[in-house]
Amino acid sequence: MGQFVQWLLRIAGGMVVIVVLIVAGVYFLASRSLPQYDKTLSTVGVVAPVEIVRDNANVPHIFGENDQDAFFALGYAHAQDRLWQMMMLRRTAQGRLSEIFGNRTLSIDSLIRRFDFTTLARHSVAAQDARTQAALKAYANGVNTRIDEINQNSLGRGAPELFLFPSAISPWQPADSLAIQKLMALQLSGHLEEEVLRARTSLLLPDEKRLADILPDAPGSGVAALPEYAELVPGNARFAATTPLPDHPLSPFKHRALTGASNAWAAAPNRSASGGTLLANDPHLGLTAPGIWYLARMELANGGVIGATIPGIPAILTGRSNSLGWGLTSGYVDDQDLFIEELNPANPEEYRTPDGFKRFVTRKSIVNIADEAPVTLTLRWTDNGPVLPGAHYSLNTITPEGHVAALGWTALSPRDTSLTAAIALMYAQTVPDAIVAAEDYISPAQNLTLADSNTIALKVVGAVPRRNAAHQSKGRMPSLGWLPENRWQGRMPYMSNPSFVSPKGGIVGNTNNKTVERPFPAHVSFHWGDSQRIQRWTRLMQGRQVHTRDSFIEAQLDTVSFSARALLPLVGADLWFTGETAADGTPERLRQRALTLLADWNGEMNEHMPEPLIYAAWLRALQDRLIQDELGPLSEEYTHVEPLFIERVYRDVDGASVWCDVIQSAPKETCTMMAQLALDDALVWISERYGDQLESLRWGDAHQATHDHTVLGDAPVLRYFVNIRQSTSGGDNTLQRGKTSGTGPDPFQNVHAAGYRGVYDFSDPDSSVFIISTGQSGHFLSRYYDDMAQLWRRGEYVPMSLDPELARAAAVGVTRLLPKE
Repeated sequence: MGQFVQWLLRIAGGMVVIVVLIVAGVYFLASRSLPQYDKTLSTVGVVAPVEIVRDNANVPHIFGENDQDAFFALGYAHAQDRLWQMMMLRRTAQGRLSEIFGNRTLSIDSLIRRFDFTTLARHSVAAQDARTQAALKAYANGVNTRIDEINQNSLGRGAPELFLFPSAISPWQPADSLAIQKLMALQLSGHLEEEVLRARTSLLLPDEKRLADILPDAPGSGVAALPEYAELVPGNARFAATTPLPDHPLSPFKHRALTGASNAWAAAPNRSASGGTLLANDPHLGLTAPGIWYLARMELANGGVIGATIPGIPAILTGRSNSLGWGLTSGYVDDQDLFIEELNPANPEEYRTPDGFKRFVTRKSIVNIADEAPVTLTLRWTDNGPVLPGAHYSLNTITPEGHVAALGWTALSPRDTSLTAAIALMYAQTVPDAIVAAEDYISPAQNLTLADSNTIALKVVGAVPRRNAAHQSKGRMPSLGWLPENRWQGRMPYMSNPSFVSPKGGIVGNTNNKTVERPFPAHVSFHWGDSQRIQRWTRLMQGRQVHTRDSFIEAQLDTVSFSARALLPLVGADLWFTGETAADGTPERLRQRALTLLADWNGEMNEHMPEPLIYAAWLRALQDRLIQDELGPLSEEYTHVEPLFIERVYRDVDGASVWCDVIQSAPKETCTMMAQLALDDALVWISERYGDQLESLRWGDAHQATHDHTVLGDAPVLRYFVNIRQSTSGGDNTLQRGKTSGTGPDPFQNVHAAGYRGVYDFSDPDSSVFIISTGQSGHFLSRYYDDMAQLWRRGEYVPMSLDPELARAAAVGVTRLLPKE
């Protein structure tokens, strides 16, 4: 027996040694790819010495003698920290994920190939101006220098993930950057899905009033510039200081509720306590680890520029120089139209046009699949755009037999000069300069918020399709592609894009809200991204006569839900403090406790409070009850609560209270009954998931920010190292927006938020601050992988200085790139 135990101990000890050796070996190989920031490298890519000074937040400050070398160094820095992310973005844009991930990403590749981003990007390289072409080439050389360095020095393939997926890394090309820019346009465009959903819903709701309930138009004339302060406050008042889209973490196809959201606002000197202009911006995208944003500073011929970049794109997309700041929010321009094309019954290779039948432009495309036979796709284009398969976007539910659907989209231009505009912004010195520079911008449409030392402005940039006034659906639903009145007639003139320069009230801003009210076809859009946050923003901006950097930060981090304040009194009007106190342990008593908590709540979506969870679960259950009988399975497409719909129902706008009556039941249900039943539903769900001690609930337990690794996030063991999960405040309709997933067992997870925040004060530019949601590095063994994550969660920032001495004083490393002799 003793000998048996000894052998067991020896075997166990041997296994422990083997495990330790394996772990040590894996760690050694993975750590080889950690970049060394303090070094000197000779390369043929630069013509003069360049320094990349990493400050204590690991933000690279790039100093060179010419601009091409600066762009080279940006490419090198991106590849040092985010090589895997760049490779995945490029593969996604090329439709080549299946080469390493197999059949599970085939649907993504298949749809991406239909858009043909790679071919369009190659054509667009020649459309850029000379300065941008030089920047693209220099940037690509910088990326390739890092790849060559990795290969020559055996630096762990540049990223741990590349050991697990050991595919060859092809050299970076200028077109790759433009293809990634188009990929971002795809993630920020939702009008295609909106058209399909409206068409499907209209088939079930022939009454236009009911369609207007569930897919409401944004009310009002639009908000961009606020009125003069004195006009609001007279006198001497004083103020206190269906077919599901591809379901994979790498999929760029996002649900319509997650296709774009951001905040940006600016104050003129007369509304600033410091006497200088102020600007704040926090663009919202899906949360990942690492985040999409990467901070950088470049010293160019006309001065320094600092802000947020996207690895793979050689431009600071939102940020500031010493004289100009710029911020971005999704413009929600209606730049997508779906066309129903009729096939020739005698020849399915032809489709109807205004001049008769015409052959599709076709091309074969081979998708290679890991461990499986390749798949050959036939790509087809019409005059209106690429033909999309019926299996995507639920197109088969609205496409008649003998027809196909084609997409018109401004991002599919082969002469897309958006990057030329983005780089020109980095050189602009004034607001007028910036507005002129942005004329070349095509897609995705953005609201460009600007501030120089004296002037503020908001300009919608991007191509706006010119439509015929007789268009069948006004671009709101799919239309017949062969009718001339439905086809696009070019682009609206840039000067007609909405513009607000130096408004009388001294403040401009956007929360993806409706900005203008114009008659079709000059309407800009019928579909907007926000009708709620703008209400809270207006109150915060007009609640002070003058603003400071800190008041702008306060607004960015505000978690009060206007929706909660507006809807709870409507929905619960007949439920509060009614009836006798119920016995403990009964559903009635639980409901009374919930209502008591909500009665004293101010609408703050604070992570430590129970009320936000009760409110969110109640409104979610209520909308589900209201729409399920009318919409059936289609109700599953309405994943997020639409506050305007709830308001229309409970105010009985145009008879909208009819939604409260369940069609299939004999009794006539009232809206009060539906509110009570929905609250009971919500409390049952909460009790099963979090327990029935309502007072101890935490919104943050349900509203966790999911910074998940797009490839390793579900891997056993590894997920604990690569994912970043945080309890967060905010919600769908707060300025500190944490958009919930809306689906699955965790419908309130925070999946879409401000991955970057920046606030700039031009009375003292070096007091400006910024933050990103994870860290600069994409390497999960790096201390810079998640070092900013807790700062971001707590609403803290790091300095945004262009002072080179400050960067050098706390540098964690300096990389010197020298010309190779």
